[in-house]
Amino acid sequence: MSEGSALHTSFSEHSSGLHLVADLPLLIQQAVDETGVARRTRESLGERFAAGVTRVVEICLAAVALVLLSPVMLIVAIIIRLDSPGPALFRQLRIGKNGHLFAFFKFRTLYADARQRFPELYSYQYTPAEIQELQFKREDDPRVTRAGCWLRRSTLDEIPNFWNLLKGDVAIVGPRPEIPEMLQYYPPEQMIKFSVKPGVTGLSQIKGRGRLKFQQTNAYDVEYVKQKNFWLDCKIALKTIKLVIRLDGAF
Repeated sequence: MSEGSALHTSFSEHSSGLHLVADLPLLIQQAVDETGVARRTRESLGERFAAGVTRVVEICLAAVALVLLSPVMLIVAIIIRLDSPGPALFRQLRIGKNGHLFAFFKFRTLYADARQRFPELYSYQYTPAEIQELQFKREDDPRVTRAGCWLRRSTLDEIPNFWNLLKGDVAIVGPRPEIPEMLQYYPPEQMIKFSVKPGVTGLSQIKGRGRLKFQQTNAYDVEYVKQKNFWLDCKIALKTIKLVIRLDGAF
Protein backbone atom coordinates (compact mmCIF):
# COMPACT_ATOMS: atom_id res chain seq x y z
CA MET A 1 0.00 0.00 0.00
CA SER A 2 1.14 3.55 -0.60
CA GLU A 3 3.59 5.22 1.72
CA GLY A 4 3.48 8.82 2.90
CA SER A 5 6.07 11.54 3.10
CA ALA A 6 6.99 11.33 6.78
CA LEU A 7 7.49 8.88 9.61
CA HIS A 8 4.54 10.20 11.59
CA THR A 9 1.04 10.01 10.14
CA SER A 10 -1.62 12.17 11.75
CA PHE A 11 -5.27 11.31 12.10
CA SER A 12 -6.22 14.47 10.21
CA GLU A 13 -4.52 13.14 7.08
CA HIS A 14 -6.96 10.23 7.09
CA SER A 15 -10.14 12.14 7.90
CA SER A 16 -11.70 11.05 4.61
CA GLY A 17 -11.97 7.50 5.89
CA LEU A 18 -12.28 7.91 9.65
CA HIS A 19 -16.04 8.53 9.60
CA LEU A 20 -16.45 5.12 7.94
CA VAL A 21 -14.16 3.47 10.50
CA ALA A 22 -16.48 4.67 13.28
CA ASP A 23 -19.33 2.72 11.68
CA LEU A 24 -17.28 -0.44 11.12
CA PRO A 25 -18.53 -2.53 14.09
CA LEU A 26 -22.12 -2.26 12.83
CA LEU A 27 -21.13 -2.84 9.20
CA ILE A 28 -19.07 -5.88 10.19
CA GLN A 29 -21.92 -7.42 12.15
CA GLN A 30 -24.34 -6.86 9.25
CA ALA A 31 -21.88 -8.51 6.84
CA VAL A 32 -21.39 -11.44 9.22
CA ASP A 33 -25.15 -11.93 9.57
CA GLU A 34 -25.70 -11.78 5.81
CA THR A 35 -22.85 -14.10 4.85
CA GLY A 36 -23.46 -16.63 7.60
CA VAL A 37 -19.91 -16.49 8.98
CA ALA A 38 -19.96 -17.65 12.59
CA ARG A 39 -19.17 -14.84 15.01
CA ARG A 40 -20.10 -15.55 18.60
CA THR A 41 -19.83 -12.99 21.35
CA ARG A 42 -18.87 -15.66 23.91
CA GLU A 43 -16.10 -18.18 23.40
CA SER A 44 -15.81 -21.58 24.99
CA LEU A 45 -13.11 -22.29 27.56
CA GLY A 46 -11.19 -24.31 24.97
CA GLU A 47 -11.33 -21.50 22.43
CA ARG A 48 -10.14 -18.95 24.98
CA PHE A 49 -7.27 -21.28 25.94
CA ALA A 50 -6.31 -21.76 22.28
CA ALA A 51 -6.43 -18.01 21.71
CA GLY A 52 -4.21 -17.49 24.75
CA VAL A 53 -1.67 -20.05 23.57
CA THR A 54 -1.66 -18.48 20.11
CA ARG A 55 -1.01 -15.06 21.60
CA VAL A 56 1.89 -16.39 23.67
CA VAL A 57 3.39 -17.96 20.53
CA GLU A 58 3.00 -14.66 18.66
CA ILE A 59 4.73 -12.70 21.43
CA CYS A 60 7.61 -15.18 21.60
CA LEU A 61 7.99 -15.29 17.81
CA ALA A 62 7.93 -11.51 17.49
CA ALA A 63 10.41 -10.99 20.34
CA VAL A 64 12.85 -13.59 19.00
CA ALA A 65 12.56 -12.25 15.44
CA LEU A 66 13.21 -8.66 16.51
CA VAL A 67 16.27 -9.70 18.53
CA LEU A 68 17.78 -12.04 15.93
CA LEU A 69 17.07 -9.68 13.04
CA SER A 70 18.30 -6.55 14.82
CA PRO A 71 21.68 -6.60 12.98
CA VAL A 72 19.84 -6.95 9.66
CA MET A 73 17.50 -4.12 10.61
CA LEU A 74 20.46 -1.87 11.40
CA ILE A 75 22.09 -2.62 8.05
CA VAL A 76 18.81 -2.07 6.18
CA ALA A 77 18.25 1.23 7.98
CA ILE A 78 21.74 2.44 7.00
CA ILE A 79 21.19 1.43 3.36
CA ILE A 80 17.88 3.30 3.25
CA ARG A 81 19.39 6.46 4.74
CA LEU A 82 22.34 6.36 2.35
CA ASP A 83 20.14 5.70 -0.68
CA SER A 84 17.73 8.62 -0.24
CA PRO A 85 16.99 11.41 2.27
CA GLY A 86 14.44 10.70 4.96
CA PRO A 87 13.74 8.33 7.85
CA ALA A 88 14.42 4.61 7.57
CA LEU A 89 11.13 3.65 9.18
CA PHE A 90 7.68 4.38 7.80
CA ARG A 91 4.52 4.48 9.88
CA GLN A 92 0.99 4.50 8.46
CA LEU A 93 -2.48 4.35 9.97
CA ARG A 94 -4.20 1.03 9.29
CA ILE A 95 -7.53 -0.60 10.23
CA GLY A 96 -7.41 -3.50 12.66
CA LYS A 97 -9.99 -5.89 14.10
CA ASN A 98 -13.44 -4.33 14.54
CA GLY A 99 -12.21 -0.95 13.26
CA HIS A 100 -9.37 -0.52 15.75
CA LEU A 101 -6.87 1.94 14.28
CA PHE A 102 -3.16 1.33 14.75
CA ALA A 103 0.20 2.54 13.42
CA PHE A 104 1.64 -0.02 11.01
CA PHE A 105 5.44 -0.09 10.74
CA LYS A 106 7.59 -0.93 7.72
CA PHE A 107 10.93 0.10 6.31
CA ARG A 108 10.57 3.02 3.92
CA THR A 109 10.65 1.98 0.26
CA LEU A 110 9.43 5.23 -1.33
CA TYR A 111 11.01 8.65 -1.53
CA ALA A 112 10.27 10.58 1.65
CA ASP A 113 8.67 13.39 -0.37
CA ALA A 114 6.65 11.06 -2.60
CA ARG A 115 3.37 12.67 -1.55
CA GLN A 116 4.63 16.10 -2.66
CA ARG A 117 6.12 14.75 -5.89
CA PHE A 118 3.10 12.72 -6.95
CA PRO A 119 0.01 14.12 -5.16
CA GLU A 120 -2.28 12.53 -7.75
CA LEU A 121 -1.29 9.10 -6.43
CA TYR A 122 -2.56 9.99 -2.97
CA SER A 123 -6.03 11.33 -3.79
CA TYR A 124 -7.67 7.89 -3.34
CA GLN A 125 -10.51 8.92 -5.65
CA TYR A 126 -11.48 6.25 -8.16
CA THR A 127 -14.35 5.58 -10.53
CA PRO A 128 -16.11 2.18 -10.41
CA ALA A 129 -14.17 1.14 -13.50
CA GLU A 130 -10.84 2.29 -12.03
CA ILE A 131 -11.38 0.48 -8.74
CA GLN A 132 -11.82 -2.79 -10.63
CA GLU A 133 -8.41 -2.43 -12.27
CA LEU A 134 -6.62 -0.72 -9.38
CA GLN A 135 -3.22 -2.13 -8.47
CA PHE A 136 -1.29 -0.22 -5.81
CA LYS A 137 2.10 -1.78 -6.37
CA ARG A 138 3.55 -1.81 -9.85
CA GLU A 139 6.99 -2.28 -11.34
CA ASP A 140 7.10 1.21 -12.89
CA ASP A 141 6.12 3.08 -9.71
CA PRO A 142 8.17 6.33 -9.84
CA ARG A 143 7.98 6.71 -6.04
CA VAL A 144 10.04 3.61 -5.26
CA THR A 145 13.71 4.18 -4.41
CA ARG A 146 16.55 1.96 -5.61
CA ALA A 147 16.85 0.43 -2.16
CA GLY A 148 13.08 0.21 -1.92
CA CYS A 149 12.85 -1.97 -5.00
CA TRP A 150 15.29 -4.45 -3.50
CA LEU A 151 13.60 -4.33 -0.10
CA ARG A 152 10.21 -5.14 -1.59
CA ARG A 153 11.48 -8.08 -3.60
CA SER A 154 13.34 -9.50 -0.62
CA THR A 155 10.45 -8.72 1.78
CA LEU A 156 12.96 -7.13 4.17
CA ASP A 157 10.78 -4.01 4.27
CA GLU A 158 8.26 -6.03 6.29
CA ILE A 159 10.57 -6.86 9.22
CA PRO A 160 9.20 -4.00 11.40
CA ASN A 161 5.80 -5.75 11.16
CA PHE A 162 7.04 -7.94 14.01
CA TRP A 163 6.70 -4.90 16.30
CA ASN A 164 3.00 -4.80 15.44
CA LEU A 165 2.81 -8.53 16.12
CA LEU A 166 4.46 -8.04 19.51
CA LYS A 167 1.97 -5.29 20.37
CA GLY A 168 -0.99 -7.41 19.31
CA ASP A 169 -2.14 -5.13 16.48
CA VAL A 170 -1.84 -7.99 13.99
CA ALA A 171 -1.75 -11.77 14.00
CA ILE A 172 0.77 -14.00 12.24
CA VAL A 173 -1.84 -14.82 9.59
CA GLY A 174 -4.80 -12.68 8.60
CA PRO A 175 -6.18 -10.30 5.95
CA ARG A 176 -4.04 -7.48 4.59
CA PRO A 177 -4.31 -4.42 6.89
CA GLU A 178 -6.17 -1.64 5.10
CA ILE A 179 -5.84 2.16 5.19
CA PRO A 180 -8.95 4.22 6.13
CA GLU A 181 -9.09 6.00 2.75
CA MET A 182 -9.92 2.79 0.89
CA LEU A 183 -12.78 1.75 3.15
CA GLN A 184 -15.27 3.62 0.97
CA TYR A 185 -14.63 1.13 -1.84
CA TYR A 186 -15.58 -1.95 0.17
CA PRO A 187 -19.04 -3.38 -0.61
CA PRO A 188 -21.06 -4.55 2.44
CA GLU A 189 -20.23 -8.24 1.97
CA GLN A 190 -16.49 -7.54 2.20
CA MET A 191 -16.77 -5.93 5.65
CA ILE A 192 -16.28 -9.35 7.26
CA LYS A 193 -12.60 -8.85 6.48
CA PHE A 194 -12.43 -6.55 9.50
CA SER A 195 -13.98 -9.06 11.92
CA VAL A 196 -10.54 -10.64 12.52
CA LYS A 197 -7.06 -9.27 13.12
CA PRO A 198 -5.07 -8.40 10.02
CA GLY A 199 -1.94 -10.48 9.53
CA VAL A 200 1.77 -10.19 8.94
CA THR A 201 1.03 -12.60 6.11
CA GLY A 202 -2.16 -13.98 4.66
CA LEU A 203 -3.92 -15.76 1.81
CA SER A 204 -3.56 -12.79 -0.55
CA GLN A 205 0.18 -12.64 0.17
CA ILE A 206 0.75 -16.21 -1.00
CA LYS A 207 -1.59 -15.79 -3.98
CA GLY A 208 0.26 -12.90 -5.57
CA ARG A 209 0.75 -10.14 -3.03
CA GLY A 210 1.64 -6.85 -4.78
CA ARG A 211 0.84 -8.33 -8.18
CA LEU A 212 -2.83 -8.61 -7.26
CA LYS A 213 -5.41 -5.96 -8.04
CA PHE A 214 -7.24 -4.27 -5.15
CA GLN A 215 -10.42 -6.31 -5.62
CA GLN A 216 -8.52 -9.58 -6.03
CA THR A 217 -6.77 -8.98 -2.72
CA ASN A 218 -10.07 -8.23 -1.00
CA ALA A 219 -11.63 -11.39 -2.45
CA TYR A 220 -8.81 -13.53 -1.02
CA ASP A 221 -9.10 -11.75 2.34
CA VAL A 222 -12.83 -12.48 2.51
CA GLU A 223 -12.22 -16.09 1.47
CA TYR A 224 -9.68 -16.43 4.29
CA VAL A 225 -12.11 -15.12 6.92
CA LYS A 226 -14.81 -17.55 5.75
CA GLN A 227 -12.42 -20.53 5.85
CA LYS A 228 -10.23 -19.46 8.79
CA ASN A 229 -8.85 -22.37 10.80
CA PHE A 230 -5.62 -23.52 12.42
CA TRP A 231 -4.46 -25.72 9.55
CA LEU A 232 -5.09 -23.03 6.96
CA ASP A 233 -2.97 -20.64 9.02
CA CYS A 234 -0.16 -23.19 9.16
CA LYS A 235 -0.33 -23.73 5.40
CA ILE A 236 -0.18 -19.99 4.72
CA ALA A 237 2.71 -19.48 7.15
CA LEU A 238 4.76 -22.29 5.57
CA LYS A 239 4.02 -21.05 2.05
CA THR A 240 5.10 -17.55 3.08
CA ILE A 241 8.46 -18.86 4.32
CA LYS A 242 9.03 -20.60 0.98
CA LEU A 243 8.22 -17.42 -0.96
CA VAL A 244 10.53 -15.33 1.21
CA ILE A 245 13.39 -17.79 0.71
CA ARG A 246 12.80 -17.65 -3.06
CA LEU A 247 12.78 -13.82 -2.87
CA ASP A 248 9.30 -13.88 -4.40
CA GLY A 249 8.19 -10.61 -2.80
CA ALA A 250 6.16 -7.63 -3.95
CA PHE A 251 7.24 -5.24 -6.67
